[in-house]
Amino acid sequence: MDFFKIYDPIPLLGCIAFGLIDRGTNVIQVRPVTTCPLSCIFCSTDAGPKSKYRRTEYVVPLNYLIEWFKKIIAFKGEYDIEAHIDTVGDPVTYDRIVDLVSSLSQIKGVKIISMQTHGSILTERILDELSDAGLTRINMSLDALDPYLAKKISGTDWYNPDKIVDLMWHVVSNTKIDLLIAPVWVPGLNDSEIPKIINLAKHLGAGKNFPALGIQKYLVHKHGRRVKGVKPMSWRKFYDQLKRWEIEFGVKLILKPEDFGIHKRRKIPIPYKRFEVVRVEVVGPGWLRNEALAITEEHERCITLINAGTIPIGARLKARIISNKDNIFVAEPIL
Repeated sequence: MDFFKIYDPIPLLGCIAFGLIDRGTNVIQVRPVTTCPLSCIFCSTDAGPKSKYRRTEYVVPLNYLIEWFKKIIAFKGEYDIEAHIDTVGDPVTYDRIVDLVSSLSQIKGVKIISMQTHGSILTERILDELSDAGLTRINMSLDALDPYLAKKISGTDWYNPDKIVDLMWHVVSNTKIDLLIAPVWVPGLNDSEIPKIINLAKHLGAGKNFPALGIQKYLVHKHGRRVKGVKPMSWRKFYDQLKRWEIEFGVKLILKPEDFGIHKRRKIPIPYKRFEVVRVEVVGPGWLRNEALAITEEHERCITLINAGTIPIGARLKARIISNKDNIFVAEPIL
């Protein structure tokens, strides 16, 4: 698998795997790296050592990431911004994760810095450093407390849920970071574990300033992993069960954007329409098989080219935009 660094003139808007994502709110998703140490059996992005579809892992140098972040919030408004570090892997694999948090915390308008992680390679020392750097909230994924089941779900023999619980204790007892526990509920697999995790969150005293739990519904994605023999439940069934657990445990489980201070905000314009033909240059290997990484002629956006496995780096060609949602562009080459 290739490892590719993202440098100027590659824009940090346009590719779902790295850079920055604006979905029209005060939250900016920050994706500095794509790697992950785990191979969770439900992973929507096919991350980790057991990946079947990935061709390339990306990393963005810190200074370049901060430069682009500042440009985006200057446009959106330098107030009440949340920087949410939520990679397609695990942010803790970024070798400058503490420096990233520290740099974000010093930017005018940044109020909240949050991060999503499974915590498998976290340490108490890193948590202390993240706290000192200004991390506001950590969303830690824990999908089972039973060791055998946790290893199975993580797809990783060395994964230890007891270590994750110890780290959670450290977060609430010794740092300024708020803790949110975010299990993925895989129906028929970890049903009995979810109530245990709810009790754990209550016992820990998680969620001092934000909700303590963010239970996630198992979803199937085109290039993600599918759990054998498991069909995703309906949203209605999912929320009905959350309501029952809310009553049983006396804890908030059905969450709204307002619970996190999320609100609509001026959205970065989308420069290219669906089905528009643009001129692009291939600048790197694609994230997934049969893809290529390209940039537009004006260097405005990154473009993921599909059906592009034989197109060499450096090639210039026309491409038709087939998806542009949230300034994330997918196109097919016109050869």
